[in-house]
Amino acid sequence: MPLDIFQKELSRYKFGFMEFEPRITNERVDDIPLLLTQLEQMGVEQLIDKHFPCHGNWQGLNLGSVVVIWLTHILSQADHRLNHVQGWVSKRLETLKSFTEESLRSLDLADDRLQAVLRYLSIDANWFSFESELGSSLLRVYDIIPEQVRLDSTTASSHCGVNPEGLFQWGHSKDNRPDLAQVKIMLSTLDPLGMPIATEILSGEKADDPLYIPAIDKVRSTIKKSELLYIGDCKMSSIKTRTHIVLGGDFYLCPLTAKQVSNEELSKYLQPVWDGQQELTIIDYEYADAKTKNIADGFEIEIIHEIEIDGQEISWSERQLIVRSFAIQKTAEKHLRERIQKTVDALEKLKVPRRGKKKLTSHFEWLETCEAIFNRYQTSGLFQVDIQTKRVKKVQKRYRDRKARIVEELWFDMSFKIDDSAVQHQIQMLGWRVYVTNKNPNEFGLKQAVRAYRDEYLMERGFARLKNFPFSLTPIYLQREDHITGLIRLLSIGLRVLNLLEFQVRHNLEKEKEKLAGLYVGNPKRETTRPSAEIILAAFKEITLLLIEVKNEIYAHLTALSPLQKRILALLGFSISIYTQLDGQSFTPE
Repeated sequence: MPLDIFQKELSRYKFGFMEFEPRITNERVDDIPLLLTQLEQMGVEQLIDKHFPCHGNWQGLNLGSVVVIWLTHILSQADHRLNHVQGWVSKRLETLKSFTEESLRSLDLADDRLQAVLRYLSIDANWFSFESELGSSLLRVYDIIPEQVRLDSTTASSHCGVNPEGLFQWGHSKDNRPDLAQVKIMLSTLDPLGMPIATEILSGEKADDPLYIPAIDKVRSTIKKSELLYIGDCKMSSIKTRTHIVLGGDFYLCPLTAKQVSNEELSKYLQPVWDGQQELTIIDYEYADAKTKNIADGFEIEIIHEIEIDGQEISWSERQLIVRSFAIQKTAEKHLRERIQKTVDALEKLKVPRRGKKKLTSHFEWLETCEAIFNRYQTSGLFQVDIQTKRVKKVQKRYRDRKARIVEELWFDMSFKIDDSAVQHQIQMLGWRVYVTNKNPNEFGLKQAVRAYRDEYLMERGFARLKNFPFSLTPIYLQREDHITGLIRLLSIGLRVLNLLEFQVRHNLEKEKEKLAGLYVGNPKRETTRPSAEIILAAFKEITLLLIEVKNEIYAHLTALSPLQKRILALLGFSISIYTQLDGQSFTPE
């Protein structure tokens, strides 16, 4: 309803019909229509209802709608707490009813109902079938051609304590909280969206290495396509995992561990480089601001793997990519020189006798103390130490009944110098790492491989969203393990929503060769081609629905959409009617 007509109606009721006292309320609409439309396009409600049949006693709003509204609350408010949802819904009933059933009540989102939702989502068989169909559906709906899948794990800590038979166990914490029990989350995401394809929740003490093969099998059951490139860190590099990928007709890219390639072996690889016999390829990288920078150089060699499985010999060609990162080398050299200087300072202090300092009385003690200094600063082999021993006669003065006498003492003189050749050799070794892949070099050259691995931030960004803003999973305050499992799975759906919002806006901006301005508070002229989902949603804040109830009718007025908001909706492929349908309503209240 236009604002001038709305004001006339308001004044008419105010002055012409004073016996009818108007009741004015407002609802914060914000990004709710956008999120509900996105979830509808993803088909979340229908798939939830299909794969999670409810108990016969379930009444009220269907399970799929409850999940969709709860996800909307989580994404809009950046808050997954169960006891906050009912109050939020009660203040937005008319907005939510426009997208769901008219029978919606705030009690449909009570915390006990949400706990039941988590218990349904924790059922493994139902979740796996739901996740597989959701992944296949999203690839089809958004016309995404899968080529690269990234795999990694993270941990989420909790104050609930350790259950010997449960999910929460002591383990290596990736949150720097070794004092808390943790659960492990394994994610398989699709490049370049970072969208989860498969989610696995495991007990916190498990090692990462054996988690990759089950994760790969789940991705295969969802995508149903071979010749995918699986990218992971060094924990994916076990020969068993690589063999499994090869047998499935797929490709891998991962770095080898220090155990798989020792410093001695790496030196052999690099000797031709130092001798000037091996030419290095410079690798550049284009950043988000369209600036290009040289980030690494390297070369590759090819080897043949031969493995016998169940009496059958399997072989494949593997490329070993020996790559030096300029940034890592520069940082590592700086730290090395700092450690060398600290070692020098410590050795100089060792030579100076001081009151209260233990006196070293043997050659062995001097060597042992020097070795402890080298170990402390990780500079073993970089110094040459010489300890000279001499006997000195010393007059000991008379003291009370003891007469003056001449005693013989051992004196030690330590000298040291930096071994420049050893330091230079270690500097030459800095920044180098060996990656392996079985993909054809004509399709996946050295430069492409390094750039692909360098995009690991896509996975880390998903973990950051999951554990920090906006999902704030850690620390986990829920107690029941089925509730925790259900919550993690629910948030993984929310992560897909953010990934797809970003993908659509960025893809269409790139397609139309356009930049988006007005997103950044304090700098409205700043333009971007890669807005984040969080900043896209923030652009819809302060949209309000004003409701006036008078004489058994309700009149509605919605805050007008800004040009920026209309442009974002167009980039997402959404009609502005998802908002304007709320405006100008005139209906009879319940």
